[in-house]
Amino acid sequence: MSAKDANLGARFASLAMYRDPPVIAEATRGLWAHLREHLCAAGLADVPEALDEAAAHDAGWLDPRLLLTQTCGYPLATRLRGRVRVVATPVYDHPGCQGPLNGSFVIVRSDATAATVADLRGGVAAINDQTSNSGMNLMRHFIAPLAAGERFFARVVESGSHRASLTMVAQGQADVAAIDCVTFGNLARFAAESTRNVRILAETAKTPGLPFITRASASDGEVALLRGALDHFAHDPAAKALRDTLGLSGFAVLPERAYDAALALEQEAIALGYPSLV
Repeated sequence: MSAKDANLGARFASLAMYRDPPVIAEATRGLWAHLREHLCAAGLADVPEALDEAAAHDAGWLDPRLLLTQTCGYPLATRLRGRVRVVATPVYDHPGCQGPLNGSFVIVRSDATAATVADLRGGVAAINDQTSNSGMNLMRHFIAPLAAGERFFARVVESGSHRASLTMVAQGQADVAAIDCVTFGNLARFAAESTRNVRILAETAKTPGLPFITRASASDGEVALLRGALDHFAHDPAAKALRDTLGLSGFAVLPERAYDAALALEQEAIALGYPSLV
């Protein structure tokens, strides 16, 4: 911690992107306990004893006390560019994930008559957030060639989370949603009832998954300690059960520019005359 950072009080840590269903939240606490033990043993001071689970998923992104959190690739490539440091990108084993790259499943109700996404023209789409890469940006890129520069959906509703989007489709409140492969994998394994009434219609393009980040002022030494702790978790036999629960096989260190892939998809959609998911 730099002299400037030392005056900011207790450090902040939150891993709020994937904590549903409860078994995933509990395994994430286990992940943090493992990381904390390793960081403390390496001599890092003021490591939080527990994750801040009350904070919103984006609350700590620009917190000057930030030690570790997780963000989405789209905001990283836009409003967070140059304002945080990328630590590592998780590598998940879920279907739809490929190394550090993740895609989304385009889902509809199990009894939907749509055979292709083109059949959903004029329907209602659910998204988790307007700034989500997996829920909005990947869907926009997928729809752009079909939209042909015109409005595609009659309405787009913002649900607040991937699980809420999935529930809206399952209950007939929306016709389609793009659910990231990690969320879908977690729910399919540990909350199968939530995916029972939907089916996968298509898969989107893939971009680097949700990176772990720290504050921009973090030193190279501190970033190296964080990466070392993540690497230790990825290889420690004692952490295998936690890794299996989380579907984690490791972490990749990608340059920040790798997340320009999200912006490239946005530009492709704009070039096709589809700048907004409607």
